[in-house]
Order: sequence, then C-alpha cells, then structure tokens
Amino acid sequence: MKNELALKYGCNPNQKPSRIFMEDGSELPVTVLNGKPGYINFLDALNGWQLVSELKNATGLPAATSFKHVSPAGAAVGLPLTDVEREIYWVDEGELTPLANAYARARGADRMSSYGDFICLSDVCDVATAKLIKVEVSDGVIAPGFEPDALEILKSKKNGNYNVIQIDSSYRPEPIEHKQLFGITFEQGRNELKIDKDFLKNVVTVNKEIPDSAKIDLVIALITLKYTQSNSVCYAKGGQAIGIGAGQQSRIHCTRLAGNKADNWFLRQSPKVLGLQFLNDIRRADRDNAIDLYIGDEYLDVLAEGKWQSIFKVKPEVFTREERRAWLERMTEVSLGSDAFFPFGDNIERAHKSGVKYIAEPGGSIRDDHVIETCNKYGMAMCFTGIRLFHH
Repeated sequence: MKNELALKYGCNPNQKPSRIFMEDGSELPVTVLNGKPGYINFLDALNGWQLVSELKNATGLPAATSFKHVSPAGAAVGLPLTDVEREIYWVDEGELTPLANAYARARGADRMSSYGDFICLSDVCDVATAKLIKVEVSDGVIAPGFEPDALEILKSKKNGNYNVIQIDSSYRPEPIEHKQLFGITFEQGRNELKIDKDFLKNVVTVNKEIPDSAKIDLVIALITLKYTQSNSVCYAKGGQAIGIGAGQQSRIHCTRLAGNKADNWFLRQSPKVLGLQFLNDIRRADRDNAIDLYIGDEYLDVLAEGKWQSIFKVKPEVFTREERRAWLERMTEVSLGSDAFFPFGDNIERAHKSGVKYIAEPGGSIRDDHVIETCNKYGMAMCFTGIRLFHH
C-alpha cells in the first residue's frame, strides 16, 4: 500500500492533475490489483463499499451493489434466486454462491442503469461471482479480497485492463470528514448512523404488522438511500432494491422514477417477456434495450418501422397497456424507503400502484396526517424513523 495514487484525470479529462491521497501521510486502505481506476471509479467504489459493508452488518448476509455515477443502480443481499429470477438476470446456468446471488440481484434490478457500473462486494470475491462479472459490461470491482482463480478471471476482462481494487476491511476513517467546493472547505461529522430493525418500531398506521422479510427489505432500502444522491426513494422486495430514484428535486418525481423501475423489474417476469425469442447473435445489452422497448409504448414504433426482424426470431405480440397493468396488479408485499419525509399523499398513491405494502420514512411533515390517512386507505404499514438520510 502507499499514501498517494495518481489518477489519469478528475471527473472530466480537462480536470488535471488528479490523485487520491491520505492527508495524514498514512497508507491508503486500497490496493489496485489490476487496471487503472479513475476519479469517478473511486467515488463509486468507496461509496459502494460502505453500502455493502453496512448491509452485511445489518443482515448477516453477503451483499453487493452496482454503482453508477455516485448512486447505486441496485443493491442486494445473498438470498437464493428463483428460477424466474435466474432467467431475467441472465444467470440461468451454474451453481451460485450467496455472494454470487447478491451480485446477480444487484446487477439485475435495473440492468440498463447498471451497464458500465462499478461493482462493490462485501466478501472475498469467489469464482462463481467472478464468472458472473466476466460476462457483464462493467468498469471494475472492489472487494476485501479475491480468490486466486477469481482474480485471474477478472484480470482477463477488457483486454487485461479491468479495474480490480482490494480494500482493507479493517480500515476506519476519522470521525470528522472534509471536502472542498469552490476553494472552500466543508467539515462535518461522518454519518455513522447504524440502521437496523430497531428503526422500524414506530409504526404510525392502523396496520402495525411488518413481517421479518419486509423488515429486511426496509433495512436494505434505508441503507441503500444512505448512499444515494438525494432526494432519493427506494423500492425493495425479496432481499434487494428493485427500483431506486436518485437526485430528483421533487420527492414525487423520485417516487415515480423508482416506481417505474420497480414496475419494469416485475414486468420482465411476465410470461410475454419470458417468451421473447431473440436472434442468437443479440448481445445481453441489446436484449435489455429490446425488453425495455417491449414493455413500453415504444414497441409500437418498432413494429411500425418493421425493426423487430433485427432483434427477434419470431414477431412478438404487443404487450398492451391493459395487459401490463393486469400483470402489475400481481406485484405485492413491496417495501419502500424514503430519505426524507413524504410531503403529500400523492407519493403513497404512486407507491400503491407498484404493490407497496410497507413504508419507512422519517416523518415530520406538516401533512403527516394526510400521508398516514392515505396509507390507511390501502392497508399499508408505515413507520416513522425520525432520521433523515440525505447524501450529497
């Protein structure tokens, strides 16, 4: 290890010089095992490492996240995949370890946003996980260690230039953190808030029942929000984030954005999507793009222009709005976290359309009574955490 690492450039090629270093002269807690990570790669890697470390501590399960432009596109713990999940995540063959399950879930939640991501793993990267990473388009991975065979698999990506970073899992930063903006230094205490099931005790709705599985999902959502650019909202189900809305100025836009992503995640599991027959030479990314078109109104344009023949072996039937809505009615038991209070009940109305049953948010709005009333209308269970989770 060393106390300084020169980078090619900063956020953009014109921003030079660029480096990461330890101001106190101590050694950096990261070692580059392969490639040459850049400024944004390290921002993603270090934010994502904190996220997966907290998920692992909170749940006791291996965790993974897919980071893109300083916000997670997906985050998950290592619960087993169903046969349908294996299919929609393109991992329908081979034995999967718990860590591989976590990565498949994190990558599969929003595959379009995860394209070219930075991967963060809570545990030593094993061969099963490395094999999944190898076939995806990604900038790099950070983990506390790598099995020798797994490291060799990863080194073979991108013509030997794939970024592989090992982090010292025992590293603990100073309690006070600093950053500069426009030549001015900002100082604050680190957000060392520990998120666990105790956050969910203050249930303010008529329905007080939150099962353990939903508590895990709510914890996943809240920890994910802790490292998502605000405003942010996260839908979660089955041990993973299924829709993340990041960096929106309006909370309802966060809720809509994340809800649309959650809807797409569930629509991918519909028989019509699972039955799509792609041409053999269509790559994963192109399949993802085609599915995104198919489950939206854009597919009508594809049909009108006759472009389906360049994607599919057999002309798919139109997936109508009515059929999509009918399928989405089956999505239930979804959990939802918000990094700040919901100011209006319209957020709850939108969440209901995506099957949300359990909610965790700070509370504290002057319209809390309206938000609670809207939850009660749909039989939702909502808890007030009393803690805001802004991240900038």
